[in-house]
Amino acid sequence: MAGSLRSVVDMDTATMTRSTTLTSRPRPAITGRARTLALVSLLLASAMELIDVTIVNVALPTIERSLGASGAMLQWVVAAYPLAFGISLITGARLGDRFGRRRLFLVGLVAFTLASAACGLAPSAAALVGFRAVQGIAAAAMVPQVLTSIQVMYAPHERGKAMAAFSALAGLAAVVGPIMGSVLTETAGWRWVFLVNVPVGVLALVAALRFVPESRAAHANRVDFRGVAVLSAGLLALLYPLVMGHELGWPTWTYAVMAAGAVILAAFVAAEARHERAGDEPLVATSLYRDRAFSGGSLVGGLLFIAGTGYFLAGTIYFQAGLGWSVLKAGLVNIPFALICTVTAGAGAAVLMARIGRRVLSLGAVVMAVGAVVMWLTVRDATPATSFWAFVPAICLIGAGFGFVVSSTAPLALGQVPDRQAGSASGQFNTTGQLANAVGAAVMGTLFFEVAGRQHTHAPAEIFRPAFLVVLTVMAALLLLVAVATTVIPADAHEHADPDAGH
Repeated sequence: MAGSLRSVVDMDTATMTRSTTLTSRPRPAITGRARTLALVSLLLASAMELIDVTIVNVALPTIERSLGASGAMLQWVVAAYPLAFGISLITGARLGDRFGRRRLFLVGLVAFTLASAACGLAPSAAALVGFRAVQGIAAAAMVPQVLTSIQVMYAPHERGKAMAAFSALAGLAAVVGPIMGSVLTETAGWRWVFLVNVPVGVLALVAALRFVPESRAAHANRVDFRGVAVLSAGLLALLYPLVMGHELGWPTWTYAVMAAGAVILAAFVAAEARHERAGDEPLVATSLYRDRAFSGGSLVGGLLFIAGTGYFLAGTIYFQAGLGWSVLKAGLVNIPFALICTVTAGAGAAVLMARIGRRVLSLGAVVMAVGAVVMWLTVRDATPATSFWAFVPAICLIGAGFGFVVSSTAPLALGQVPDRQAGSASGQFNTTGQLANAVGAAVMGTLFFEVAGRQHTHAPAEIFRPAFLVVLTVMAALLLLVAVATTVIPADAHEHADPDAGH
């Protein structure tokens, strides 16, 4: 279910297309049935990618038993995808601008389908993690092209329905994902969580080859592969020992490698700032963070996804391994989150943001924190005999708060960004969300397994309860930080909010 966080935020990728669309070559002549089938192909690919990440978490305990995966490997199964996706996202968008969006979409679609098949056939946990990373890179080639292609295919006055279909699909994926994942895992086995993508990918590919038009930017930004390599090295140096340390007993080298990772990331930021001052097109435009709306929104989004990803990772393991719930029951318990999140996301962006501005973010953070406290109280007294319904009030509160925050953060963060930096800003904002998902799986997952491993008991409920309680405590604290971080965003930011950023 952790992927449901990203399925909602991916709707914000629409803004990534503003600057490139403005400079696109003339729109190909595609109308009528052909255009509809092209849209279907794009939406099928989006559905495959979105649903794929929403169904993985519920299968984690089954994957653990099937492949003999350690806790660290489970963290990597969750983290590898958003880490690879986030690092490659801006590059994927720029490659599409330069070499053709249809071409990159097809390359990404084929690679994603093949990587999904490889995940489903993975012989070991390490292989599964590797193939998940390949999925993330493939998605980074595919996803940025979807909304850009829609904007190229449809005139401005025609885009409303197509964009609405995409947004509805993202919300539907959050609901369908856990249901599909739990049903497939329980009836056919966890491998079908990934293998189900193969027929969908083939259908999308056949339609795309026939109907999706080609387009590219007239003046594409350069592709900074060296910057991607340095960023990748720094993040891996930071996250790898963080995830593996608790299983290895935290040897000295883990701290040394994490320190080296921090130094590499600091050097990367300094180099990007120099490139920008020199007039080059950097991978990360550091000047954007001088804008309080953008920096505040990025901080809010990052903290939110760290908290949320950790919550879903820990919760999935607690419900199945701790309380002994079936895969199906553990999947169904989070449906209220997805449903109420969809409602509050719409209400937050369309109604509350215009009326109360940035306070919609602090409202959502506080509601979500209250949900974490209610969940803490429920888990404290829960036993394997506790009713499914006992957890629903807390889950509804968490979902409601998340919806308010996630739908309004991007419009507030990106509303005052100049058009010439719109693509960079949207790409960096989405990259922040993806990397925060990876950090959440690493940090909160490590905390969860560290606490669970220190319990001197053989009762599963007594092993995983304290671990989940600690995660919920940290989650509530992070959400209070989110509420504080909203004050960085200017009070009048909602007056400049970009309505397209919520698509």
